[in-house]
Amino acid sequence: MPNIKPISDLRNYNEVLRSIEEGSPVFLTKNGRGRYVVMDIQEYEKMHAKLKLLAELAQGEKAGRENGWLSIDELEASLGVANGQS
Repeated sequence: MPNIKPISDLRNYNEVLRSIEEGSPVFLTKNGRGRYVVMDIQEYEKMHAKLKLLAELAQGEKAGRENGWLSIDELEASLGVANGQS
């Protein structure tokens, strides 16, 4: 269940900070609408890393579609390995 609080609760910010748990950010509303999110820094860093990885994967997929894909043999040769051995 999302943890939603009005932004006016920040007057007692210690209480808001205590309610933040990993994987469970606090959503702050202003005039009844979602406006801000307060989350654990480790959770933020994980989310940022996942987004960066997804962007890199999308870029690789796009390059594969545009430039063609490598076979396993071509990949191993480019990495200098033979039959999955280094």
